[in-house]
Amino acid sequence: MTNSTQNGTLYIVATPIGNLGDITYRAVEILRQVDLIVVEDTRHSAKLLQHYNITSPKYVLHDHNEKENSIKLVEKLQQGLNLALISDAGTPLISDPGYWLVNMAIQNSVHVVPIPGPSAAICALSVSGLPSDRFCFEGFLPAKTPARQSRLQQLLLESRTLIFYEAPHRILDTLRDMVLIFGPERFGVITRELTKTFETVLRAPLGDLMVRVESDTNQQKGEFVLLVHGAKETALASEQEQDHLLGILLDEMSVKSAATLASKITGVKKNQLYERALELKNAR
Repeated sequence: MTNSTQNGTLYIVATPIGNLGDITYRAVEILRQVDLIVVEDTRHSAKLLQHYNITSPKYVLHDHNEKENSIKLVEKLQQGLNLALISDAGTPLISDPGYWLVNMAIQNSVHVVPIPGPSAAICALSVSGLPSDRFCFEGFLPAKTPARQSRLQQLLLESRTLIFYEAPHRILDTLRDMVLIFGPERFGVITRELTKTFETVLRAPLGDLMVRVESDTNQQKGEFVLLVHGAKETALASEQEQDHLLGILLDEMSVKSAATLASKITGVKKNQLYERALELKNAR
């Protein structure tokens, strides 16, 4: 497929998130034909490529070398080579490396072609039972508790279905923070090991999900997509939601700062929230 007279093509190829049978015919064909397959980790990609007898040369692109190696890969594309980008699983660039390569390729007039297929976020949404007409993909939350709680606070009044990825060693801490910020009654869904042998989908209020995961260590293993029902959509936050938010913020900051931040999040007037924050503070 080498063409020395013009730029090559960069294919963005989606691969299975678990079950190897979930790859498309077109994806296999492209991976067999390209001059180079850009992979995130050769150990992860080897099983898939060997299964389909794909022998195209591999080139590693991960978070630590992405900017530098993207320059080299664009040079190969400019020489007329055709490249396919795959991630460890699912659709590339969705919480995976690839942004710099695609961006540089576009800037250098390289043709970028999507080869669609699995995505863990969309797969989870499709079986969640949560509203799917409008949703917000947040990827991985911050690893440290204060930053994670801060991000969740910013999402407290988001009315769209929320979708998160989470690592097994943080799933319990994240659920605890969600219960703290969103409240135990907010409905959520945990999907684990989608398309794999131990695929699990748990649907319940966040408080119940937290208890379930706490009591069963098997539910703390694997690949997770966590979904949360959006907040009830109103013009302004209800008084109950205002009090819940102010209560969280007052644990971390002054009355004035809590009122200012709550105003930015809810749209409610700062003076009104200041008075209410003062009442809550004095009642403690």
